[in-house]
Amino acid sequence: MERDDTQRTSLVDQLYYTTGRVLVSLLVPVITFLVMWRGFIFLRDGDAPQFVTAAVAIIWGVGGVAILFLLSNWLVEQMPQAWTDTLRPFVFVGPATAILSWYLLIPTIRTLYLSFLSAQSENFVGLQNYIFAFTNPDMLNSFRNNLLWLVIGTGLSVGFGLLVAVLADRSKFETVAKSLIFLPYAISFVGAGVIWRFIYFYKPPGRPQIGLLNAIITAFGVEPQAWLTIQPWNNLLLIAIMVWLQTGYAMVLLSAALKGVPDELLEAGRIDGANEVQVFFRIIIPYIQGTIVTVSTTIIIFSLKIFDIVFVMTNGNFGTEVIASRFYKQMFKFQHFGRGGAIAIILLVAVIPVMWYNLRQFGEQEAF
Repeated sequence: MERDDTQRTSLVDQLYYTTGRVLVSLLVPVITFLVMWRGFIFLRDGDAPQFVTAAVAIIWGVGGVAILFLLSNWLVEQMPQAWTDTLRPFVFVGPATAILSWYLLIPTIRTLYLSFLSAQSENFVGLQNYIFAFTNPDMLNSFRNNLLWLVIGTGLSVGFGLLVAVLADRSKFETVAKSLIFLPYAISFVGAGVIWRFIYFYKPPGRPQIGLLNAIITAFGVEPQAWLTIQPWNNLLLIAIMVWLQTGYAMVLLSAALKGVPDELLEAGRIDGANEVQVFFRIIIPYIQGTIVTVSTTIIIFSLKIFDIVFVMTNGNFGTEVIASRFYKQMFKFQHFGRGGAIAIILLVAVIPVMWYNLRQFGEQEAF
């Protein structure tokens, strides 16, 4: 009897001890979060110089997140082992999931809701905004242009990237060549637009041509051209900028894939009588097909979302509108939030299949 009472007392004490640990563990992160939040409010409303506020905010934010993570991990370790094993993955995945939900999922749902409302989100208009998106001449033109970016831009970027990767791998100047070709990828789309704006720059005949392209053709006695106003060639000239930027990205990934092709496989093909062209198309291309698809789908997503180059070069004028530029104008210039939301949802729907296919390819290659 005394033994049962002792065991019961021990179990009660253990229960109280475990409960106390859990409560303390919950309380500490909550207090830490509240302190971080008050610090944020203090920094936001303070009158300190901006660089001091920025430096303190970086230290406070990074340090605070690290402390919050350590305390959360410690909280989980204080719980019973079964709870610890269940909750520990959420300590690592939870913050990222919360951030993605706050900055991606919730805005997407709100945008979908706005797409069914009127210009100032006052009245429900059903599918009227989507009907506008698929019937308006400017929108149809933007769909056509995005298709050009998708097919020509992606095809040339991947094609040139593969060509350069093959040729550079056989050159003794491989490192220098690859560095020079990859360099444009480090430039932002806006920066690239400014650079190429000077290349296409136009001045009337008889005046000094500071645009590189016009300077070249006038040196041969040809009249200067307003390149960005000539339809439909102006779209191709804009696409050339993306090809210039993305070729280096495609080259790096495809070059790494080419180096992974076994030499024994290539030699076996040559011994069987295949020439270099046959070896390339029947052995190398099938072997690196997964990388080609991955690179292509990534650039396709860039093509569908293209905005910066068009905005900097032409602002969508002269028949160069794309879906993203139409969204920008409807949302921020015309203040029609319903149409802007509908165009954004259409763009999202267009991107999702490509992303899904890309993720499935990664899964098949055991990248996850």
